Amino acid sequence: MQDKRDFITLGNLKKEDWESIFLISKKIKEKRRKGEKIIPLLKGNFMGMIFEKPSTRTRVSFQVAMEELGGRAIYLSGKEIQLGRGETIEDTAKVLSRYLDIILIRTFGNEKVEKFAYNSSIPVINGLTDLLHPCQIISDIFTIIEKKGDYRGVKIVYVGDGNNVCNSWIIAYQTLDFELVISTPENFQPDWKELKKRGWLERKPVYIPNPKEAVKGADIIYTDVWASMGKEKEREMRKKFFMPYQVNSSLLSIAKPTSLFMHCLPAHRGEEVTDDVIDGKNSIVWEEAEN
Repeated sequence: MQDKRDFITLGNLKKEDWESIFLISKKIKEKRRKGEKIIPLLKGNFMGMIFEKPSTRTRVSFQVAMEELGGRAIYLSGKEIQLGRGETIEDTAKVLSRYLDIILIRTFGNEKVEKFAYNSSIPVINGLTDLLHPCQIISDIFTIIEKKGDYRGVKIVYVGDGNNVCNSWIIAYQTLDFELVISTPENFQPDWKELKKRGWLERKPVYIPNPKEAVKGADIIYTDVWASMGKEKEREMRKKFFMPYQVNSSLLSIAKPTSLFMHCLPAHRGEEVTDDVIDGKNSIVWEEAEN
């Protein structure tokens, strides 16, 4: 197996890796805005995109990015390839490695991405699992840099479900110098034991179950849906626990007047966030989605 660098978790990134990503992203975005030609860094490369979960932003952004960088992207629905009919992950990884140069996977169990990467001879990117959403957090922090000038010293308060996005914020916190406060219902905290077992919890962020206490002094208030993909059947049950964690104008007023609202989208308006917040002057969700 050739030497390769997979992107499965933010835990693999060093501080200099983050800074390099932000610098390159800034340069490419500036060229894109000016209509200037982007250097075709991936000319002649093909990326396969395996989606076993639906997607708007991840699918479109990766496909457009691949094309703009001179490569080609091939969409592979989990139901349409043989992986959805019983072919093993190992066999699929070995075969696709012969055709492609990069693989993006968006699926359920994180172990599926890990097993795919282990059996692949080409780089594998985690496009989302039930455990992690690393690409989302990179774009989020890049957005914070654009809006705040830096991520260092910024107080980020995550309000809602201790899910894959929350986990990825915690992992980023292990390397980068921002403040992180987690505010979830007691029974819906991040899986601290799993994060620690994997070596992603050298320093634990502040946990404040009361959202009104948590958002005091916040520069960024961040939320996500209360029932992630695969947990839709729990949606009504979860509303009872999570309604106090709704990001509305009342909660926003407790934070700094300059605080900004972020959401990885799609949003369930009227649940985790109200219309006046997501469409308000403090919201930067559309810039976040673009990034």
